[in-house]
Amino acid sequence: MAYLENKTIAITGGGGGIGKVTALACAAEGANVVVADYGVSMDGSDPTSEVAESVVAEITTGGGSAIAIAGDVSKFDVGEQIVTAAVDTYGSIDGVVCVAGNLRERMLFNMSEDEWDAVIAVHLKGHFTLYRHAFNVMRKQETGGSLIGFTSGAFVASTAQANYSAAKGGIISLTRSAALTAASIALRGGPSINANCIAPTAKTRMSENVPFEIETGSPEAITPMAVYLLSDAGRGVNSQVYSVVGGRISVWNQPTEVRSMFAPDGEWTVEQIEQMLPGTVGQEPNPFITDLERRMAETTDKS
Repeated sequence: MAYLENKTIAITGGGGGIGKVTALACAAEGANVVVADYGVSMDGSDPTSEVAESVVAEITTGGGSAIAIAGDVSKFDVGEQIVTAAVDTYGSIDGVVCVAGNLRERMLFNMSEDEWDAVIAVHLKGHFTLYRHAFNVMRKQETGGSLIGFTSGAFVASTAQANYSAAKGGIISLTRSAALTAASIALRGGPSINANCIAPTAKTRMSENVPFEIETGSPEAITPMAVYLLSDAGRGVNSQVYSVVGGRISVWNQPTEVRSMFAPDGEWTVEQIEQMLPGTVGQEPNPFITDLERRMAETTDKS
């Protein structure tokens, strides 16, 4: 039996890149697919439903079942429309995969409000609108469901994409919150729902102008992990962030306090902190800054 037989999966950004190959992979595994894509250019202009419809045509030509929805996923009612279309057409919503995204590259000190708002809207709010409406249905279904967010290793930090980095960090916190809510529902005897993030590295339209100095892979390499997390086999996986790059899958650590120090008299003074912090709590290295320092040192050595 196929991994997603008789499940209904909605995929935002399903008209191209990782979203498209995920839609095709889900269909190949027996899912009914809702392909949601506004079909805009990278600057957000010229919306069209053609990209979503072309993926639907590809799925149905291959013997699968799919419908297309065109709309701005940052709009609350569009998230509801996608979930409602899934339920009205197929009777359930068993998984959502939030791939839709955009870029507005700019150094933080030059970034406009519009460049900030546009990225936060599509990435972070676009996850919220799908999660919110899908979760509301899944918690009432005996079969539960799966939520998959798409984040990025850039959530740690980004030199020229502070908006993107902030959105991707927010997606992780949103997904972990959904996972915690899902766990509380299950502990009370409710249905099984899981929520996880994939942090892909792959060459797509959105990333083709980004200079990769790390390993990368194909969009197709991402799809087996997505299918697994959507399937009954992966339902026990919850509140995780997985990097998927070519043939490598890695799990990120869960955030937790790692060291503490305690004030000698109950409360700290600035002078006490200055004296004690470097040798006790200290700092945790940011791997992006460490890598930047390494590359800058290599450049200096070559000059």
